[in-house]
Amino acid sequence: MSLNLSLLKAICAAPGVSGYERRIRDLIKKEVTPLVDEVQVDNMGNLVAIRRGKTPKRVMVAAHMDEIGFIVNHVDEKGFVRFLPLGGFDPKTLTAQRVVVHGRQDVLGVMGSKPIHIMKSEERSKVVPLNDYFIDTGMTKEEVDKYVRIGDPITREREMTQLGDCVTSKSLDNRVSVFILIETLRALKGQELPYDFYATFTVQEEVGLRGAMGSVSHIDPDFGLGLDVTIAYDVPGSTPQESVTTLGGGTAIKVLDGSVISDYRMVNYLRELAKKENIKHQLELLPAGGTDTAAVQRYGHKGAVAGALSIPLRNMHQSTEIVHTEDVRATIDLLTAAIKELASYDWSFDRDHGDERHPDRVSGGAGLDWM
Repeated sequence: MSLNLSLLKAICAAPGVSGYERRIRDLIKKEVTPLVDEVQVDNMGNLVAIRRGKTPKRVMVAAHMDEIGFIVNHVDEKGFVRFLPLGGFDPKTLTAQRVVVHGRQDVLGVMGSKPIHIMKSEERSKVVPLNDYFIDTGMTKEEVDKYVRIGDPITREREMTQLGDCVTSKSLDNRVSVFILIETLRALKGQELPYDFYATFTVQEEVGLRGAMGSVSHIDPDFGLGLDVTIAYDVPGSTPQESVTTLGGGTAIKVLDGSVISDYRMVNYLRELAKKENIKHQLELLPAGGTDTAAVQRYGHKGAVAGALSIPLRNMHQSTEIVHTEDVRATIDLLTAAIKELASYDWSFDRDHGDERHPDRVSGGAGLDWM
């Protein structure tokens, strides 16, 4: 089944840096309202789309809707805009990139810094610090002041386009997961679900999982899945142990990252289901960083049986990112199956799921040595 790339393109284009997610939230709300029983927006701005199931157990899937960006903190006497980051950036990718300042009206600008021709020799070999950049709107200070105020958010300007079997765009972290969660709700429309399903589009993940912490505390899920991108370092110069995941290798089932160790029962469940449904998949072991999965696992009143599905991504937190369409499709398929089949699995600790060293024993596999 082909992907609705026009929807993905619109989701990537909608502005929504951390703390300023209104426009992307409005788009999501319009898409999910016909697909669910109830839509809620909490005080932080998290959007929760709810499908009622046969029993009152709760499963939560969290996909953050915020994107990395900037915020205006100064306009100098010549009209150049200075800014602070919202989320993590690789500064070397910002030179001469177009951005949009979302003020009284959207204002296009270009990231600038000291020209290389007049840099000292020692400066040329160093990455330009983020605080040395400025935004050139091509306008005088008087003109800029008509539209731009301190505190206005700034996003990158980079339209989504196809690249072979891939797509490339700004903000695929994490708008591709927003798309996947919407399409999963679409696939489940009209189908009976075993448990209440809380499809949660969270805010402020890029600045510390803040939205997820709030939403989990009132949803209090029994089961939880994070949905986010992960590193695909499968390019020239990488080694096998560095790759984390491979673009085109299928959806990635998270084993661990810098903030969470997935419940081995959830890892086994997703692996067994992927094999049963013939869905292409791989394992993700990310040595640093984290996602909303950590909040989903820990911030409910009783904790949750938690894991995550991740989408391999190249060029993370840079001006343009890349995902493979087959990985996107595989993630939709596995997430859809996982929500439908949750009640058919034995989640007890008494079941021989395999111990922490050999989680594959239950299915007769060779096992994954976690030590």
